[in-house]
Amino acid sequence: MSKTSFFLSRRTPFGRFILLSFILLPWAAVADEPIDRIVAVVEDGVILESELQQKVESIKANLRQNNTQLPPDEILTRQVLERLIVDKIQVHLAEKAGIRVDDETLRQAVQQIAQRNNMSLEEFRRSLREEGIDYAGFIEQIRNEITVGRLRSGQVNSQIKVSDHEVQHYLETHGKSDVNRDSEYLLGHILIATPQAASPSEVQKAKERAERLIDELRKGLDFKQAALSSSDSPQALSGGDLGWRKLSQVPSLFADLVPTMKEGGIEGPVRSPSGFHIIKLLGIKGGENERMTKTHVRHILIKPNEVLSDEEAKQKLLSLKQRIEGGEDFAALARGHSDDKGSAIKGGDLGFVQPGALVPPFEDAMNRLAVNQLSDPVQTQFGWHLIQVLERQESTDTDELSKNKAREEIFKRKVEEETELWLRRIRDEAYVEIRLNEPESTSFIPSFQ
Repeated sequence: MSKTSFFLSRRTPFGRFILLSFILLPWAAVADEPIDRIVAVVEDGVILESELQQKVESIKANLRQNNTQLPPDEILTRQVLERLIVDKIQVHLAEKAGIRVDDETLRQAVQQIAQRNNMSLEEFRRSLREEGIDYAGFIEQIRNEITVGRLRSGQVNSQIKVSDHEVQHYLETHGKSDVNRDSEYLLGHILIATPQAASPSEVQKAKERAERLIDELRKGLDFKQAALSSSDSPQALSGGDLGWRKLSQVPSLFADLVPTMKEGGIEGPVRSPSGFHIIKLLGIKGGENERMTKTHVRHILIKPNEVLSDEEAKQKLLSLKQRIEGGEDFAALARGHSDDKGSAIKGGDLGFVQPGALVPPFEDAMNRLAVNQLSDPVQTQFGWHLIQVLERQESTDTDELSKNKAREEIFKRKVEEETELWLRRIRDEAYVEIRLNEPESTSFIPSFQ
């Protein structure tokens, strides 16, 4: 064996060192450049420092645009990291549940965003590029948002029921109120969270912290700044802004407080299973009576299963659509193929449905259809749907509309409250290892032991 062959032989420690030197040469050439590091491990995934910093800079830009004073970098970074962690957990749970967003659904979602901005898809891409936003990254963000929306719909929304008794109580309560139920309130919100199964001392510390914060706010501390720095709410990074809401849309925890508050007033702390809440009434404005559109709709549902894949279910529905467009009877095909047995026996007919009665993806697609138009396949947590609108009816603010609005607002209120609890629960139950303050990784030194 030649000396060269001996030195390069992987059978000797020195040979392994020489070989690794060649393998690591490209890495060594850029060793002086910054190395992206892991700032958090979330379940079986990671959050990189570059991902965190990109999000932090995006939040900073939004805050500057809204003339909001920036909190210290350390506090903002922690807030953003916590949001990324919760997002990662939700995406992880969605993947475990087999929730997938197909490319066509994604394309339609981006198309709708472009249309809302009065742009074509190409103009929208160009606009993102000009703002320095990576289009592929933007698409992935939309995919994750749709995925998480479907996860929440299945995990939270589908479990919520609104009884007739709740609707009646709501109408009686609001009917006796001298407050205009169509008035809208702009609310700020701060949550000082307590952990699940918190000890009495943990609860007391959180309460004292909330009380100190309320005292500072009443002495002039900027509410948005306080929310950015101290709130554990999902709205923290928007300065605690809950947006304009009718009284019926205000979380039930402080729905009774809001009508009694003066603009600029602060109330709290209000206790809940999540912790202690602080609210500020930022503005009030009046509302107008609304009209309700009821839709007569029918559908065919195909559910994926162990034998039928998600894509095969979609293709089966496309085949049924072609047959209907070719002249076959929708009702007959629904009776023979739909997996919604309750409506299948009626030819897929769901009757007249009111706003808010159906899951959002179905209702959104239905609302975009003209009368007698067939939809493309629409995916919900139940499977793939072929939808056809038969007719529409409009009514003004009648008793029926009042009941429907009451049911819808109670549902929204419950969703918000249950989602907050659900997010805290999955955060507490997930494996999370934060490495934000760990020192930079040392250079790689191969071991031959």
